[in-house]
Amino acid sequence: MSLSLLFQRCVLVGLAAISSVAAEDKKVDATAAWLAEHYTKSEHRIPMRDGVKLFTRVFVPKDESTNFPVLLTRTPYALKPYGADRYSDPSGSFETLAKDGFILAAQDVRGRHASEGTFQHVRPFIEGKGPKDTDESTDAWDTIEWLVKNVPRNNGNVGMLGISYPGFYTSMGMIGSHPALRAASPQAPISDWFMGDDLHHNGAFFLSQNFGFFYWFEQKSDDPLRDGGRHFVFPTPDGHDFYRRMGALGESDKLFKNAFPAWTEFLAHPNYDSFWKARDVRPHLKDIHCAVMTVGGWYDGEDLFGALETYRSAERQNPGITNTLVMGPWAHGDWGKRDGDKLGDISFHAKTSAYYQEKIELPFFRHHLKGDTNHTQSEAQMFETGTQRWRRFDAWPPKTVEPRTLYFHADGKLGFSVPAEGVEAFDEYVSDPARPVPFTMEITTDYPRGYPTHDQRFAASRPDVLVYQTEPLEEDLTLAGPLTAALNVSTSGTDADWVVKLIDVYDPEFPAPDPNPAHVVMGGYQQLVRGDVMRSRFRDGFEKAVPMVPDKVAKVEFTMPDILHTFRRGHRVMVQVQSTWFPLVERNPQTFVPNIAYAKPGDFQKATQRVHRATTAHSGLKVLVLPVK
Repeated sequence: MSLSLLFQRCVLVGLAAISSVAAEDKKVDATAAWLAEHYTKSEHRIPMRDGVKLFTRVFVPKDESTNFPVLLTRTPYALKPYGADRYSDPSGSFETLAKDGFILAAQDVRGRHASEGTFQHVRPFIEGKGPKDTDESTDAWDTIEWLVKNVPRNNGNVGMLGISYPGFYTSMGMIGSHPALRAASPQAPISDWFMGDDLHHNGAFFLSQNFGFFYWFEQKSDDPLRDGGRHFVFPTPDGHDFYRRMGALGESDKLFKNAFPAWTEFLAHPNYDSFWKARDVRPHLKDIHCAVMTVGGWYDGEDLFGALETYRSAERQNPGITNTLVMGPWAHGDWGKRDGDKLGDISFHAKTSAYYQEKIELPFFRHHLKGDTNHTQSEAQMFETGTQRWRRFDAWPPKTVEPRTLYFHADGKLGFSVPAEGVEAFDEYVSDPARPVPFTMEITTDYPRGYPTHDQRFAASRPDVLVYQTEPLEEDLTLAGPLTAALNVSTSGTDADWVVKLIDVYDPEFPAPDPNPAHVVMGGYQQLVRGDVMRSRFRDGFEKAVPMVPDKVAKVEFTMPDILHTFRRGHRVMVQVQSTWFPLVERNPQTFVPNIAYAKPGDFQKATQRVHRATTAHSGLKVLVLPVK
């Protein structure tokens, strides 16, 4: 949840609530004046079962010829502008929904802005609740109960939706679904903050995308309904330099003046303990009785894991329900507020967000909340990157995929054949925490939205990055589903991170974009398709950190989020391996310490990292190959 996206997200969530509904020509721009003309706004404080009242805003169409379903968004971000006579412009998904005819409600969650109570990050689900016990599931239930009984001209059907943190609240609202909840769409939802969403990936802390965001989020204000919050004032625009000079992650507490207890608490839990397990939504996604459509972006730098895992968990634990997955070529939340025609240097040749809003999201809610029968249901509606096209599947991953492994070979070669090399076959590099590998060449204190597609030629030229690639492909190669990095590695230190990146190397004659004001050279472009990190200390499990034995070969295996990508004929498949990815990921000191966040300056040491590729101890990337059609 990055600082650079924060105000855009706040605006989006606010607009979600604002978007009330009436059937209108979709060519008409839905301005604030249009909204005020067609909808009546009201504000309420809805009592929960423990007496706490939650601020809720409702927009009801002025059209009295029919009744409308309710769409509810619950959010920790401000529902500005407050005031029953104040309107804003709806946009994106919510403009599309507004023009079709829905009552749209939005709520400040417990303890945020205009709502009473105490806020908890990713508030844990309570098993075996008593009559007065509350969590986000009960707050959603009580809110829906009030809405269907008190909002005029509702048809008794309710839907929920939300992006990112509001996606988490949507997931929680699905559990033990209220009978009126007929459809829910968690979008880029948080599922597990230690394993793959926002804060950590496989236990490795994601630094630059969280530092500024939580500084903003945790601010206390005397006027939370009007105050826009304060940003951290960076002394330089160069985040790579700033975070390197900051030192270990724990030094951020000093910069924050120990004013944010939640941040300090995050750093105090370096392993997968009860604190993080209580915030794992996945085991609780049971007793779901509504239709579910989970939405995510292939290039979401924050909650890609959450979308995929929410879909899988709901599918596994609720047999027989309508449960679908939509994945597009988007960064975090782009389907709700941007055109989705390109990301970074990569063009998708169409406004993919408009397609999603009009052809996927709107029909889903129309079908389940309005009874519209003009709806074709698919288990998975997925955008295939590389070919830049939408595809439908009756299962995800597709049933026809074939598991194979891309093995690392001598001389930087990559292929599907098993290495036939001796026991001592390996490649090595020296990883220096004082000179970490950047994750982007852009100068920023946050993270660029398009970094998951960025050209990796800058990294391939470094001596502390291993590069393996195939020969130019003779035919298209489509990979569909999760990837598994299967490494046999050793280090001269006692701890290490392993960053694995799957890359599409373009044909040398690939045309440049037109126009091309940035003078981007696309011939030989090394487009990042998927990248992730694994911390050696967790190779045997995430509950207990275990040091590496210097120079002893160990197996490090981890799952990377799914892809649906076609490497075109004439392109190459590349895999890069490195041990730093900075400042996206905090640096591993490469000497074992109980809590990396509080490593001392002397703990940060150079280490020689080896990736082994012998027949008996090989390394590679396990993939699922989809027959090309």
